Amino acid sequence: MNVADLLSRSAAAHGPRTAVELGDRSLTYTELDTLAGRVAALLTVRGVAPGDRVALMMPNLLEFPALYYGILRAGAVVVPMNPLLKAREIVHYLSDSGAVLLFAHESSTAEVTTGAKGTAAEVIPVGPGSLADLLAAHPEPVTEALGGGHDTAVILYTSGTTGVPKGAELTHAGLTRNADITARSLIRLGPDDTVLGCLPLFHAFGQTCSMNTAVGVGARLTLLPRFDPVLALQTVQQRQVTVFVGVPTMYAAMLAVHTQRPGTYGCSTLRVGVSGGAALPVEVLHGFESAFTCPVLEGFGMSETSPVASFNHPDRTRKPGSVGTPIEGVEMRLLDEHDGVGELCVRGHNIMKGYWGRPEATAETIQDGWLRTGDLARVDEDGFYYIVDRKKDLIIRGGYNVYPREIEEVLYEHPAVAEAAVIGVLHPTLGEEVAAAVALLPGSGATSDELREFVRARVAPYKYPREVWLVDALPKGATGKILKREIAAPSS
Repeated sequence: MNVADLLSRSAAAHGPRTAVELGDRSLTYTELDTLAGRVAALLTVRGVAPGDRVALMMPNLLEFPALYYGILRAGAVVVPMNPLLKAREIVHYLSDSGAVLLFAHESSTAEVTTGAKGTAAEVIPVGPGSLADLLAAHPEPVTEALGGGHDTAVILYTSGTTGVPKGAELTHAGLTRNADITARSLIRLGPDDTVLGCLPLFHAFGQTCSMNTAVGVGARLTLLPRFDPVLALQTVQQRQVTVFVGVPTMYAAMLAVHTQRPGTYGCSTLRVGVSGGAALPVEVLHGFESAFTCPVLEGFGMSETSPVASFNHPDRTRKPGSVGTPIEGVEMRLLDEHDGVGELCVRGHNIMKGYWGRPEATAETIQDGWLRTGDLARVDEDGFYYIVDRKKDLIIRGGYNVYPREIEEVLYEHPAVAEAAVIGVLHPTLGEEVAAAVALLPGSGATSDELREFVRARVAPYKYPREVWLVDALPKGATGKILKREIAAPSS
């Protein structure tokens, strides 16, 4: 089946119900389905053929799902792009993917105009009301989707922490099955649910776990163009949100607001939280669950796995700190294991086809059907997996392995800490030294020396950070994930 069929089926079953809303604007399933069909008609008239790549550079607006499902219905491949990309990055995305068309939000016009020059992509600006004007000449929507199964549906560019971003080719089959399993057996989503869409829809996590799962079951998706913890809590209360999907920094920020203003926001409708994208500190998990009486289910995934690979299943024992067990139809194992820790590998229906146009990178990442994630993990006697750290984040101090996540967990136990990131810095004799950047909760106080001694009292002598510095906030990517590559120790 085609990913766009998720929308077609829900339009047939739940036509008058609200599909997506933002502020005082909303679209029913019938309206969203019609818009997507007219987008497909527009593409057909413009000569876009099945398999052609069409880029989509939009924030979380109502137009995003209409364009996304319309592109897929036409048999084309969606290339989602962060609307904050600069011209040189836009050149790479468009040139590497060979995109023939780019739907770009008007807020990105200046960078897009420069970046699209010299590429094959025609640029179509999209702003308030302009999509309706654009589609006015195409009143007859395309109703039958072209392509599906193991055809490429989406090319998602990875963050590029190990070089220039690479495009992970995700199939219709992989994406639809991942959305189905996530909705049916993990979140247990139904048409009466309301999902808060804080995560950017151009990212794998937001696409599958917010948009495709909600649309696939006929639920309501409430969008926020940009995450703000106060606005998120207000939206939960006003829209009676039942499912929150976010990354750890979002949970920490919402918990901090609640701690400062207990009882201000009524979030009794929340029935489940879903966390992914990075390790959720155990202290944050317990704090959020206690504050909002809402279980938080942590999982693991990446762009290359469509994205969900493992989860703390709702019908099984949950283990705080664990990313759970593999989802239905997926296997996991550890490679090059040493002292119980090895590189996590994944095999199953959710694995990408490969990296677009990069056979060597594909062969390096997928070996005998197993995708090497680059994450270090351990597994307990019950088959629950625990992410220890990114393989490239491992700190080797004087021959001893130090896993940053372990030290970060200790820092989060300190009552003044809002965010923490542990990195390795060069050392003339030890090779690397352990260092930590910390942001404090508003109104709280702690010194670098106090935090250093707090950790020192709780871990082996070689593990505690000799260098600790305070920052206003840690750098984050589009999903709110902390970007360690942008953290550097202050000059002494």
